[in-house]
Amino acid sequence: MSIKVGDKLPEATFQVKTAEGIDQVSLASLAAGKKIVIFAVPGAFTPGCSMTHLPGFVVNADKLQAAGVDSIVCVAVNDAFVMGAWGEAQNAEEIVMAADGSGKFTQAVGMELDLGEMGLGIRSKRYALIANDGVVSYLGVDAKEISASSAETVLAELA
Repeated sequence: MSIKVGDKLPEATFQVKTAEGIDQVSLASLAAGKKIVIFAVPGAFTPGCSMTHLPGFVVNADKLQAAGVDSIVCVAVNDAFVMGAWGEAQNAEEIVMAADGSGKFTQAVGMELDLGEMGLGIRSKRYALIANDGVVSYLGVDAKEISASSAETVLAELA
């Protein structure tokens, strides 16, 4: 079952590439007592994710922060090295590029997407959520287009 508005985010640990190596970052440390935005993509460096989804959050990071967002977190079922390289390529300095390499968080929120027929394995659906102190207040899931999970839609939900 997928996570929904009113649900508490599950416990999770992401891997994040830093200048010193790979850090383990708990979702609790990002979410406790804070307003966060999590958006998930099927894969780093994929066309829609690289041309539209992540760039929308990069360009609007200051507006999201001005609207009270403490952290913007991009999640993908990729490893921390790939997420780090993608973040660098996209100038995503204001975004936590969170690797969910084994897909445990993605499974815990019920957002897994089977792309095995395309040779990509289990990935994440495209979605965005807003959480206040770890409780989901908005969830937008996209099937193909990037609309319910776009930075612009998230901004409108914060207004």
